[in-house]
Amino acid sequence: MRNTIAVFFVLLFSVGFAQTQTDRNSANKDQQKPTPKAAYDQYRIITLQKDTTYVDTSLTIQKEYAYNYLRKDSFGLLPFANEGQTYTVLDFGFKKFAPYPEIGYAGKHFNFMKANDIQYYSVATPVTELYFKTVMEQGQCLDALIAVNTSERFNMSVAFKGLRSLGKYVNQLSSTGNFRFTSSYNTLNKRYYLNFHFTGQDILNGENGGITTLEDFEGEDPAFQNRARLEVYLRDAKSFLKGKRFFIDHSFLINKKKGNNNLYINHQFNYETKFFEYNQATVASTVGNTQILRFGEAYVSSNINDQNRYNRLYNKFGATYENSLLGTFRFFIEDFRYNYFYDNILVLDSGVIPSSLNDEINTVGGEYEYRKNKWRGTFQYANSITNQPLSNLDAKLHYQINPKNELEFQYQMLNKIPDHIYNLHQSSFAAYNWYNDFKNEKINNLFVTAKTQWVEAALQATVINDYLFFSNDAVDTQQQFVTPKQYDKTINYLSVKVSREFKWWKLALDNTVLYQQVDQEDDILNVPQIVTRNTFYFTDYFFQKALYLQTGFTLNYFTKFYGNDYNPVIADAFVQNQTQFGDFPMVDFFVNARIRQTRIFFKLEHLNSRMTGNNFYTAPNYPYRDFMIRFGLVWNFFQ
Repeated sequence: MRNTIAVFFVLLFSVGFAQTQTDRNSANKDQQKPTPKAAYDQYRIITLQKDTTYVDTSLTIQKEYAYNYLRKDSFGLLPFANEGQTYTVLDFGFKKFAPYPEIGYAGKHFNFMKANDIQYYSVATPVTELYFKTVMEQGQCLDALIAVNTSERFNMSVAFKGLRSLGKYVNQLSSTGNFRFTSSYNTLNKRYYLNFHFTGQDILNGENGGITTLEDFEGEDPAFQNRARLEVYLRDAKSFLKGKRFFIDHSFLINKKKGNNNLYINHQFNYETKFFEYNQATVASTVGNTQILRFGEAYVSSNINDQNRYNRLYNKFGATYENSLLGTFRFFIEDFRYNYFYDNILVLDSGVIPSSLNDEINTVGGEYEYRKNKWRGTFQYANSITNQPLSNLDAKLHYQINPKNELEFQYQMLNKIPDHIYNLHQSSFAAYNWYNDFKNEKINNLFVTAKTQWVEAALQATVINDYLFFSNDAVDTQQQFVTPKQYDKTINYLSVKVSREFKWWKLALDNTVLYQQVDQEDDILNVPQIVTRNTFYFTDYFFQKALYLQTGFTLNYFTKFYGNDYNPVIADAFVQNQTQFGDFPMVDFFVNARIRQTRIFFKLEHLNSRMTGNNFYTAPNYPYRDFMIRFGLVWNFFQ
């Protein structure tokens, strides 16, 4: 497999350069001619779904929201104290469901780029983007990208995002890397199109298990303003996730020339490997003068080293018929194979824990896409033809009322195979070994979105049966015996999110409010009822419009709720109903500026932390971030 992929990788470059050699020779003959300046729409960013945007160097309030480690608006996520750690999910709608199983360890995947997250470039001239931001302590975050082409038909991009941050608390180091390479190619007659990408990603986190003595943090003793003096449960534990992915998406037009009736063949290939490791040198934790076993008894006296490996191979073969009047019809078959494994079979008093899960899943499906005037609709259905009960119905309908107003409706009915960590896990901790055969989760989602010139609103109604979750079985509050469970009752979730910006003169007030309600017999799916973000800011030009300034305050707030706790052994959140947190305002002050293609950012984060008292938490035993000063920039170069 590795040799085959390597050969394809070399051929990909060879074909691209060979096909464009003629274009380059022609260009050399015209070197004396003046080159016209490229228009903005010649610098395109294209997603896997063929949605197109352009390289944007403007400075808006949305750019302020997206200036963070994830490089996107993180409303509904509450970050842990150090950059590069996990997040507490405040907005359940942030979670996306897919029918196929994943490895698990969801807490490590917020910054792990999936195939749908990768962007492809089509640029007239080389483009570079540099992102830089300071971190909490001893480190920085940098994301650098360059996109080039050898001709209009062959484009490439190379990018790397790297982070290192020591953090303010003991054993809180974050060290991550996300490498991406993409290429796009099409033949001269535009019958064959190909997108390819490779990713290599690694995420290393120190895992301190939270602070042990909350009274030291909340008491506001000046000695503990140095957060490294606070005791933590784990002083030498760490978790590590790395993965590689090779991805190809290509299509070929059967008829020689595109017309009113077109027939394509399509193929998508995705091969991915992942490796997860949890290390803990010292098994016992020290709380004051007492030693406790945070995760229970272990089979070894020291040097816990849990390792898990996973690989998956996905192929999707299809045929597409396109008619200018009737729309687009697609028929496809999917082949999904996975291997999730440990090194050994465990024979325990409670039973035998196998070393692996592996299977092959085949599905067939169809998709219909219609675009006419103001209407756009996509309807897709896929169903398993092998033994696994898997299905996915996804219907979207979009109506463009006018250029300023649009409506979108989406319904999804999903029969989802459980993620592997729920069914199989091995560990040196005795309580963290299990082998299950859970039923599929049944999920029904309804989304209604309205984007108008007055307000943006989104409604989500979700019904879940056989919901999978983790919870703590320990009696002692200082211990965590976290195991998977399946809820045998129905969960009904409803959310309404409304956004509106008011502008007057050079001032603006941008508001986003989320309301959530859960109907369930037991407290399994816990979310805050209200989440809000309000930004009041001023904008203006200075120095003969050479500098554009943006400055203001942002208030983030969510109501108290029984938020999930975090467990580093499984790198995931688990349900708890003992501790409520929330109901504390988080105020940021920012000054941003744009000079040509450079955007400069300066922020005072959590400005009010000293005024409201130390009652701010991201999860039980995990304090939220203190006040800090951070700055950085995003710089685009066009050559």
